[in-house]
Amino acid sequence: MNSYERFCFNVLGKRVKARREKYSELRKDLLSARIQNPFEVYLSTAIVTSVLVGLLAAVCIGAITYLFQLTKLITYRGAVPDALVPIANYSLFLGTVVVTIISLLVFGGLTYLIYNLYPAMIAGNRRRNIDATLPYAINYITAMSTAGIPPAEIFRQLADSKIYGESSVEARYIVREIDMFGKDLIDALRITSVSTPSMRMKEFIQGAMGSISSGSNLTVYFRTKAEQYSVENRQTQKLFLDTLGLIAESYVTAMVAGPLFLIILQSIMSVIGNNANPIFLFVIIYMMIPLGSIMFVIMISAMTPEG
Repeated sequence: MNSYERFCFNVLGKRVKARREKYSELRKDLLSARIQNPFEVYLSTAIVTSVLVGLLAAVCIGAITYLFQLTKLITYRGAVPDALVPIANYSLFLGTVVVTIISLLVFGGLTYLIYNLYPAMIAGNRRRNIDATLPYAINYITAMSTAGIPPAEIFRQLADSKIYGESSVEARYIVREIDMFGKDLIDALRITSVSTPSMRMKEFIQGAMGSISSGSNLTVYFRTKAEQYSVENRQTQKLFLDTLGLIAESYVTAMVAGPLFLIILQSIMSVIGNNANPIFLFVIIYMMIPLGSIMFVIMISAMTPEG
């Protein structure tokens, strides 16, 4: 916690703590994202930062509006009620006030929204990484279990191995509960299973808890789960490739053939109608194609499995 976060916590920490139950989803996302800041510190920082960003944006946009008299660019051609005629002389001031208030609400609200969505986005990225690396991590711990290494030491070795990405991070939290808080392996696994964002990891940890508690052969369990997740990974990759082929066909239709047809059609209509204003062509070339392509890139990036 840096000095700025400490300042925000000192200003709003007690009020945020009193409303802790209202933000249960945000607290869950913070745990799943493994963000180190406590909930009270994170939300206090979010609120103070949102207010500061909103005020800064409001002052800047309000000053620009007033100095360049942007409100005078708006012309009202309808009938003005008699009661509003005296106010017309103060249109610049009133317009600046309205723009300033709107800027404060918009930029402050967007900043607060970003703070609220950020943990969920990080948790989602971690979930994808865990799901992709878990089969390989289980193969690794299966080999150690076959060699007779105790379960707690197995997770410690996995935690020290950085090649398994976020799966190693989850193992580090299991080891932390054991080494720093004095929990036994069952309690450490239970605590980590509650906060992990991956349903695969949750299922695997709960199964390991059951095997350890019942005295079952843990090596057999590890080997079974490794085979299961490897099969599921292959199915996921196949489904992704099929979906990617469908998206590629959609892109060719919507972003290549479609705009080309519209450009040719508009060009012919402009020649026939003797229209020298190609505004529709500008919209297609400079807005529709770039924005559509960006949309497809974002969609494919969100769907692509980690690994």
